[in-house]
Amino acid sequence: MDRIIEKKRWSVKKGATIVVIAAICLVLIYQFGFGDRRSKLNVDKSKITLATVKNDVFQEFIPQTGTVEPSVTFYLDAIEGGAIKKMHVESGAMLKKGEVIIELTNLNRELSVLSQEASLNESINRVRQTRLSLDQNDLKHQRTLADIDNALAKLTPRYQRDKILFESGAISKQNFEQTEADYNYNKRIRAITYTSYKKDSLSMANQIRQLNESEYRMIQSLNRVGRILDNLIIRAPFDGQLTAPRLFEGQAINPGQRLGQMDIVGSYKVRVPIDEHYLPRIDKGLKAKVKLAGVEYALFITYIYPDVVNGQFFVDMEFVDKAPDDIRRGLSLRLSIELSESSLQNIIPLGGFYNDTGGQWIFVLNEEGDKAQKRKIKIGRKNATHYEVENGLKVGEKVIVSSYDTFGDNEVLLLK
Repeated sequence: MDRIIEKKRWSVKKGATIVVIAAICLVLIYQFGFGDRRSKLNVDKSKITLATVKNDVFQEFIPQTGTVEPSVTFYLDAIEGGAIKKMHVESGAMLKKGEVIIELTNLNRELSVLSQEASLNESINRVRQTRLSLDQNDLKHQRTLADIDNALAKLTPRYQRDKILFESGAISKQNFEQTEADYNYNKRIRAITYTSYKKDSLSMANQIRQLNESEYRMIQSLNRVGRILDNLIIRAPFDGQLTAPRLFEGQAINPGQRLGQMDIVGSYKVRVPIDEHYLPRIDKGLKAKVKLAGVEYALFITYIYPDVVNGQFFVDMEFVDKAPDDIRRGLSLRLSIELSESSLQNIIPLGGFYNDTGGQWIFVLNEEGDKAQKRKIKIGRKNATHYEVENGLKVGEKVIVSSYDTFGDNEVLLLK
């Protein structure tokens, strides 16, 4: 009789198929739900530059090139124009203060000065004549008063005697009236003369004061006019060394033309150009270092020039101690100007990565060194060799500091 054969619900083949399908599904689920879907790029490890994050001494400084100049320079400019009459010294000479360097001649100027001197002398003489006339007039008034006082000195006792004699009838009335008239006349004349003298004295005092002031000003002008010709002689303003272009006797010189300069020998400063970006951070007293012949020297800023030219401003620096013995004017020095005090900070070397990331992120290697991933960081200050890392990196971690130009937008680098 027939027997019903039950169909097997699970077979080995079917079970294997289901397992395979389930595995594939699990892989897909993991990839979409938990897998790393970030864009990746294979990178040749030999073509990148790696650096290790360190905690080391960091000091912000800027490297600059300065030029050695004398600490004191005086430019010799012609105040008056003319022709060179005589060259007394040559360029490079060591001079004492007041020593003649160049003597100029200017006939027109000399004649003009003589004319001005003659005019001023004439004016001074007129002032003195006027003052002499005032003095003589004052003496005349005093002499007149003296004559009147002398007459009164004689008439007063005579008038008093005649009055007594007239009252006693010893003399006639006519004689007494004559004496009385003379006496009263001299008294009135004296009063009038004294009043006039008093007014003239007050006026004369003002005139004399004005004349004296005028004479003083003219004498001062005369002295200044006399010194005009002194400007035709160029002298050393202090002890120092002369630097001058080649000049010849008879050569025409214009007013204001530079004839050379005087420098104090043995005292130097360094003039340094600095980018205007650093202007708010540069102050007097800021220090710098320079190496010469293996010896390190310290300098400090003594003066900051206020003008900004072509994106730069200048500062003058002087050596803290004695300047090097072999230093010379015009020598270029490579300086490191310190913008801050040294301190321990997390640092990484300078590199091309900063141009691509602005210091906001960097590729950090894993412990195995076969993968690098993007990580946000914060870069602080920088000096000539390192960046200061404020946060985002730990000491000992390795980062890529070379350029990221070829990495595109990939977030993971697979290092081979």
